[in-house]
Amino acid sequence: MKMRLILVLFLFNICPFLVVASLADGPLYDFTAYTECKVKPERPLYNGGILNKEKPRAVGEYGSDDGFYSPAFILRNLTQSTIYCFSSWVMIEGEGSALIRASLKTEDETYNCVGTVLAKRGCWSFLKGGFVLETPSNLSILYFQSSDDIDVGISIASSSLQPFSNEQWRINQQYIVNYKRKRAVTVHVSNENGERLQGATILIEQVAKDFPFGSAIAKTILGNFPYQKWFAKRFNAAVFENELKWYATEPEQGQVNYTIADQMLEFIRANQIIARGHNIFWEDPKYTPPWVRNLTGSDLKSAVDFRIQSLLSKYKDEFIHWDVSNEMLHFDFYEKRLGPDATLSFYESAHKYDPLATLFMNEFNVVETCSDVNSTVDTFISRLIELKKGGVFMDGIGLEGHFTVPNPPLMRGILDKLATLGIPIWLTEVDISKTLDKTSQAIYLEQVLREGFSHPSVNGIMLWTALHPNGCYQMCLTDNNLQNLPAGDVVDKLLKEWQTLELEGVSDNHGSYSFYGFLGEYKVNVKYQNRAVTSTFSLSQGEETKHFSIQL
Repeated sequence: MKMRLILVLFLFNICPFLVVASLADGPLYDFTAYTECKVKPERPLYNGGILNKEKPRAVGEYGSDDGFYSPAFILRNLTQSTIYCFSSWVMIEGEGSALIRASLKTEDETYNCVGTVLAKRGCWSFLKGGFVLETPSNLSILYFQSSDDIDVGISIASSSLQPFSNEQWRINQQYIVNYKRKRAVTVHVSNENGERLQGATILIEQVAKDFPFGSAIAKTILGNFPYQKWFAKRFNAAVFENELKWYATEPEQGQVNYTIADQMLEFIRANQIIARGHNIFWEDPKYTPPWVRNLTGSDLKSAVDFRIQSLLSKYKDEFIHWDVSNEMLHFDFYEKRLGPDATLSFYESAHKYDPLATLFMNEFNVVETCSDVNSTVDTFISRLIELKKGGVFMDGIGLEGHFTVPNPPLMRGILDKLATLGIPIWLTEVDISKTLDKTSQAIYLEQVLREGFSHPSVNGIMLWTALHPNGCYQMCLTDNNLQNLPAGDVVDKLLKEWQTLELEGVSDNHGSYSFYGFLGEYKVNVKYQNRAVTSTFSLSQGEETKHFSIQL
């Protein structure tokens, strides 16, 4: 099985656009998703998969007379480690809207949430998620219920459950990587008269990557030259862990100090790294400066106005993004005190002072789980749409990604729904819980990173792994001597996998040499007889082959 997967991936790298998923006897993954409520449900994905002949029913709890699930599906012979993608259209009766959760109960375990949808009365809403079983199950129940324990009538239609083996899942990931993150290139070699040169030696090197992949850094990187070298060798993006937060830059009212942030930016500029701005405000009162918590009314309004003006005027054009009002789905410190339009004014002011920065809504427990009712995918979408209707200049979706055990089909289904909004999606704070051992952290980190990189709508990935003498927030990549931990080995492996390795070839009888390369910046060195020339080109996203001509 492993050798078969290696063969399939090898064929992909030779011809990325060849659909070879059929080699694994499985379908291509369907990224289709919907956020609008429809009069009629669409057809089921995968023609229903293994539910194509199943009808939902009222199901008793393994023979119990009083424990009923309705609507529900009886599932037989589910296998361990298989990736099950689930989707369904849902409509409710009675209430205007309700958060509906799909759950799975096996003989041994209950998976509390495998997908959610904010369903409405009179129209159909789309739920997309999935699950991976830790142990096989001979008999399972897949059922729907209100997350708020409200007694509502639930109707479902066009349900689908499609299994993927790990091999099929990986092949589908690689297909998207080759389609979205790479592009075909043909280098043409000729002399100054335009005559094609056969037999020229061509050396190609990728010198920069297009896809932003980075990590949080802290002030601990200042003066630590081995750490700086280690970081710059790997990452092309960074985010300050705490050094831009209000409690760090103005711990006492009127005592504004950006010295540490300035020094960290010098490291960023010196190494040609892009940086995210995190954050302007944090809605959690625990991380709001104590002096701010004591303000009310016009005094608080003056303080927040000065915070935005001071921070964004100083760093205008320095940061590619700003997390404006961090974790607003879970906390509401400012809206409680300044009114329901406080967040609107934050985004408006941020755009005014730094108009070229992308403004993000950054939140946790959106892709990590669907059990958190405060931050389900539809809750996130509803809040974002509400803000945009209010005139907010919001152009980015920030998904923190603080995982324990990831659920890959759920994560992908949520990304699919968010992608329907058509704005950039970033994984902004990825790590794996320290409640797990380091080997498990590495295994789950690789799952998350592969899901992010292989999703066509994810534009960047940031790790939350700033190194401190006493460790990291949840997960470190190295020890204090910069020796890799298992998670660091995963990152280094993927960095190598997601880069075009140095290529050497010879121009053919057409004077050409072709290859598939990851998007980014390239250096080309061509030698022919006693002549040599070096040039560069950029490989940006596009469906057509990139043609680059070089003369000797």
